[in-house]
Amino acid sequence: MLIISSREFRQNQKQYFEKVDNGEHVIVQRGKDKSYALTPISEDDMYFNAEMLERIKASILEVEKGDVKQISSAKEISDLLGL
Repeated sequence: MLIISSREFRQNQKQYFEKVDNGEHVIVQRGKDKSYALTPISEDDMYFNAEMLERIKASILEVEKGDVKQISSAKEISDLLGL
């Protein structure tokens, strides 16, 4: 695992992206109390593929139209999930 400063990352981004692509863990420190992990996202990543983005957009439209079901108790959650 590599831990680098944000300045080092800015100056050598390509090098660190290649390291992450090759399976190495890279942490970028920003100041004294903030750190970020570089993580590659593949085509198969379920949260960033086109199908999931369309499902998210459709869900947002449903909420905007008021086409939602409000749940206010544990029993309603259990019933919804079939538990």
